[in-house]
Amino acid sequence: MTATVHILNGPNLNLLGTREPHLYGHTTLAQVEQRCQTLAAELGLRCVFRQSNHEGVLVDWVQEARAAGAAVVINPAGLSFRSIPLLDALKTVDLPVIEVHITNIHRREAPYQQSLTAHASTGVICGLGPQGYELALHAVAARLREAATV
Repeated sequence: MTATVHILNGPNLNLLGTREPHLYGHTTLAQVEQRCQTLAAELGLRCVFRQSNHEGVLVDWVQEARAAGAAVVINPAGLSFRSIPLLDALKTVDLPVIEVHITNIHRREAPYQQSLTAHASTGVICGLGPQGYELALHAVAARLREAATV
């Protein structure tokens, strides 16, 4: 059976490539998805890739991942810093949860420096641009392999 990872993207990430390219670059979310789908297949993972601007939808998707026994890679975007419902949903996921931020949130303005949702994450990757998603997939695959040998 192939392990599944749900890659979930929060508010405004649908505007990647055009929104503040000096911060987020020119890579579109569709390009990120294509890279993730390709790499997931190489790593033997099934990839579900989604984006929503709505907090409740993301909570539903996290719960869906939990019910499916899937790992989660999430870029909560602005919800990282304020969403207790998303944090609570992420805490219920039994498999790895890797949080990704395209920018280095620790070098951003004060409201963007402390990720609340990181408290439910196995690990956080930030500041490496869209490549962070690929690194997150490698981390998920490694964690799942380790768990299978225990």
